[in-house]
Formats: sequence, structure tokens, C-alpha cells
Amino acid sequence: MSNKFKVVLYQPEIPSNTGNIGRICVGANLELHIIKPMRFLLNDKLVKRAGLDYWHKLNLTIHDSLEDFLEMFPHVNVYYCTTKTDQKYTNIHYKLGDAFIFGPESRGIPEEILFKNKNMNITIPMTSEIRSINLSNSVAIILFEALRQLDFNF
Repeated sequence: MSNKFKVVLYQPEIPSNTGNIGRICVGANLELHIIKPMRFLLNDKLVKRAGLDYWHKLNLTIHDSLEDFLEMFPHVNVYYCTTKTDQKYTNIHYKLGDAFIFGPESRGIPEEILFKNKNMNITIPMTSEIRSINLSNSVAIILFEALRQLDFNF
């Protein structure tokens, strides 16, 4: 089992977000896991542009389903990042190897998944003026807090 944090994109929709998240993962020594289906191809020019020339350095795994990911990492803490909880991401004590699942940009993680994992749902506090923060920004905010807690142990 890897001792790196795992960023998990559940059915991502926007190629530039995925490219940007891939770049974050390379820069912070994180794994990127993508749960199918995706609404784009990984060789999409927007993925490449956002990921710049770092994409080949990315530790990337594609999974056919969330169940496949969970079976691969049965002993990992899995946090579900959502606007549909009050549990702040800053109130958790993270450890290397933890996984953070982010839902599709247009709808987030399905509510039935969130309901089954209520204790592991986390959120970024924000005003009621917006529905959510951009996906790649959310990944950066949460993962860099986890890294900060571990003194940026890349």
C-alpha cells in the first residue's frame, strides 16, 4: 500500500480541471485515481494544456468503478469531499495514504454514497453566495491542509 495521499476524481467532467489536478498531484507527490466514466479523453488538449509537460510524471490509475477503487484500498481512510455536510476538512487529523474523493463538477458525489459514508464526509466552509468552489481549487485546499498537518512530508 502506498503511503501517498490519493486524490480520487469520481466521474470527472471538465478536462482542464483534471489536467490542473494532475499538475497539483505531481507537485505535491500525490496519487491521482480516476473513476470512470469520464466526459473526455485523457489526451484532450485541455487536459494537456492544464497539466503542462508534467503529465508523464503523474502517478495515475484509472478504475472502472468506485467499488474497484475501494476494493484496491480496503484499509485506507476514504474522505468524501462535498458541500452536503457540516464536518469541516480542518477538523480531521489526516495520515499518509488517506484518500479524498471528489465528485463530478455538475452534481458532486451521489447522495446515496454520501449517506452510506456520513462520518467520512468533509467540506470546505464557504458563504451561501456560491454553490461550490472550483474542483481543482477544492483539491488544492484540502490536500495542502493534509500535507500541512504532516509538515509537507512529500
